[in-house]
Amino acid sequence: MDAMADDFHRPTRFSNEWFERVEGDVDPVLRLQLASDTAQALLARVRAGADPEVVERILIMAREDGIDTVAELWSHARPHSLPGALWRVNLLHALVSQRADEAAVLYQQGADALHTAAPVVAGVPAPASPAELRALTETILRGLFAGDFALALDRAAAFAVVTAAGAVEAAHADEPTHPDRARERTRLAAALTDIADDLRVCARMWRDEALA
Repeated sequence: MDAMADDFHRPTRFSNEWFERVEGDVDPVLRLQLASDTAQALLARVRAGADPEVVERILIMAREDGIDTVAELWSHARPHSLPGALWRVNLLHALVSQRADEAAVLYQQGADALHTAAPVVAGVPAPASPAELRALTETILRGLFAGDFALALDRAAAFAVVTAAGAVEAAHADEPTHPDRARERTRLAAALTDIADDLRVCARMWRDEALA
């Protein structure tokens, strides 16, 4: 990304700073318990009834403002936990919502470079457009609250893998003439790769009924 913004006023606004904050369990026990309780309560309430209107309200909230206060709690949760998984999906949604054009370019570069099933799992038609990426992240969010939770995490992980590959390709292209931008994209690729790894673990844990 050409200039990762650091001046967004909401905690879920996308910037490298917020990716870098995903470093695991660094807060007091009470804060972590609150993160777990809020994540479980939100999922239990929405998934139990699977009320389409409730799901749509949550999607609108995520689209317009992020899930600010609650997501801030989730940001300090362990990577392999329910709130940790929700936080990482929220980060990916914020990336696409706020940097859709750049995200689409990086995603397409990654899809062109990879020879794996990741683009198929993510499920974005080629060539990727900003609108299609926005639709993907909303589909993933909808899956968290009303569909196959593990599949939604797998799709989010695949999206992160493809976009990370695109960021690596872009960093290589930028290195001769824009070294600062190349370093920024390399950092983004590393963060996205970590997020993908964590989401895949969380998906396995959910299937094993071990994600809390």
